[in-house]
Amino acid sequence: MNYFFDIIGTTSVLTFFNYQQQLEQNKNRGKAYLGSYECSLDGFIESVDNIAKKPDWNWDDVVGSIVNFWLKNEDKVRYWQDNFTTAESDRLIVARVGKTEALRREFESLFDV
Repeated sequence: MNYFFDIIGTTSVLTFFNYQQQLEQNKNRGKAYLGSYECSLDGFIESVDNIAKKPDWNWDDVVGSIVNFWLKNEDKVRYWQDNFTTAESDRLIVARVGKTEALRREFESLFDV
């Protein structure tokens, strides 16, 4: 697959909104963040529709990467479902989605000195 998906944490709605607004200034970005009020497959798939300025990606493949993650990472999904149920009501569960090649370049740049 050309896209990746991973759940990365929780944050307040306001913090997520502000960060998302900054990130969306770059239409050619290699990643996007999804926020959901519930840690569920449906919640994250629905959150794809909330990306205001979508990059030019194959969004069917992006959704496929979300489904694939859900099917292959039951332990991570359960961890976040268990931890997010105790989160405050003004919080979102956040995931990162994007192009695999962009993630690879981002990691490689961490080691450029």
